[in-house]
Amino acid sequence: MRHRCRVKKLSKPADQRKALLRALTTELVRHGRITTTLIRAKVVRSEVDKMITLAKDGSLASRRKALGYIYDQTLVHALFEQAPTRYANRQGGYTRILHTVPRRGDHAEMAIIELV
Repeated sequence: MRHRCRVKKLSKPADQRKALLRALTTELVRHGRITTTLIRAKVVRSEVDKMITLAKDGSLASRRKALGYIYDQTLVHALFEQAPTRYANRQGGYTRILHTVPRRGDHAEMAIIELV
């Protein structure tokens, strides 16, 4: 039974799944737009929204939480400088998912996730 288990497993063990989501979050914050599978994009959306919410808060505790999750320290500092002004009037929904053509090899649904 998987009742009330709402974590997408992504066919990976917990440590690999956490590392994958951290890497995707770091690259999305760095580049502003990445191409990945649709399911991964939907899962990484919540993680990126959490990091931007921490950046909008701007406290020392929030900065330390973000430093513990995002791989690049200079990227965290840049996020904490830009996010409060960029997303000041937005209460959530910092990312956009655009569906694209299926992947050629295995016909997996692909998507572009980008920062709004």
